[in-house]
Amino acid sequence: MAHPILTDSQARMKKAVDHTLHEFSSIHTGKATPAMVETVMVEAYGSMQPLKSCAAISTPDARLIQIQPWDVSLIKSIISGIQAANLGFNPMPDGKVIRIPLPDMSRERRQEFVKNAHRLAEEGRVHVRNVRRDSLETVKKAKLPEDDAERLEKDIQTATDKAIAEINTHLAHKEKDLLAV
Repeated sequence: MAHPILTDSQARMKKAVDHTLHEFSSIHTGKATPAMVETVMVEAYGSMQPLKSCAAISTPDARLIQIQPWDVSLIKSIISGIQAANLGFNPMPDGKVIRIPLPDMSRERRQEFVKNAHRLAEEGRVHVRNVRRDSLETVKKAKLPEDDAERLEKDIQTATDKAIAEINTHLAHKEKDLLAV
């Protein structure tokens, strides 16, 4: 049976990996996805809310994001929220929907996105290593028998290596997607 310290550290590492993968999904590769704008904060009904909670976001084709607000009166605040997020998009109102055509990405823009992906991956790896450090400190404080402590430390290191490898694999895929023309 897995030790509770190992189980906890694996769960926290999984959260770090999942968060990193979610961050990767917000980097656009030239193909439209709702994740590119769903976390944009919009002023609605007197408070700031994520766009996905006040509109339906769809991608009718690979170069277009379409946003249909639940309430038509939010169109102006959605447009200003997207522009304030500085994503490089130019939203255009079209009746009761907002259309966001994706511009073609230049080589420099693609390189910029690759750098951003590497930064996000490094943040994820740092978080995983912090979880490892915290778990190893917990093992030392637990005053376990020496054999159990060593085995647990090895298992924590194995989980760390696995999580970092997963981040690196996804980074390689994201980089390939970004550099594909």
